[in-house]
Amino acid sequence: MSKVISEADLILNPDGSVYHLNLMPEDLAATVITVGDPERVAEVSKYFDRIELVKGKREFLTHTGYIGSKRVSVISTGIGTDNIDIVLNELDALVNIDLSSRLVKEQLNSLEIIRIGTSGSIQADIPMGTILASSYGLGLDALMRFYRYDQHTPISKALTDHLSPVNLANAYIFEADAGLLSRIGNGLEQGITATAPGFYAPQGRTVRAENKVPDLIAALNSFRFERHRVTNLEMETAGIYALAEVLGHRALSVNAILASRLEYRFAKEPQQIVEKAIKSVLERL
Repeated sequence: MSKVISEADLILNPDGSVYHLNLMPEDLAATVITVGDPERVAEVSKYFDRIELVKGKREFLTHTGYIGSKRVSVISTGIGTDNIDIVLNELDALVNIDLSSRLVKEQLNSLEIIRIGTSGSIQADIPMGTILASSYGLGLDALMRFYRYDQHTPISKALTDHLSPVNLANAYIFEADAGLLSRIGNGLEQGITATAPGFYAPQGRTVRAENKVPDLIAALNSFRFERHRVTNLEMETAGIYALAEVLGHRALSVNAILASRLEYRFAKEPQQIVEKAIKSVLERL
């Protein structure tokens, strides 16, 4: 028999909803779009034919509605894999744990999770304005040091060897869901997306504080394994891919490329590129 999950391990609100997302199981669709910025939730849901639910708590805002007959939830995660840890675990709890008994369900459910986010290119042939689907998520953060997972693949070994000189040998790498990549990523640029634990030095930027890994962009840019290369850099994809794999969900990240890190340039009209990414995903759903 399953062990009862304690009140301290899975915190619920007084109404029985999960603690951070403030959602009940019936509030969530089987297809979930995640965005970082709470204001971007409405930029997605404005294309819904109808919205049946609007809920929010802290930075986590959810709209659930319909595109034609397809039910979809769009949820803001905030920035970083620390927030992804919260969102993915609570999404999983909503569909795979009986919140009344606190027992894992006998029949597990698999969500379809699609991130629409912003990113910077680290390859010269991927210009600003590109919409890119992440074939892999490469984690430079510490999230997966706290979860058990088995990863002994040729690409993970190649990455460990390549990144050891810049002290990033603990990086992890997880693959996109093949079905989602084929369906949503069809016709889009594809590549490995690197996920950093911060925006400034962890992404190779230097403002006033000294950067301890000044060769980060060059190290990522130069990696090659068979047909794969690291194409862009952001802050959530690898965490989504890793926890989706561990928890049995299907995930894809779609990136609006707003910056060229090699040319030190940022898009003049970033919202138009984000809008293009949103439309690209919704048309393929």
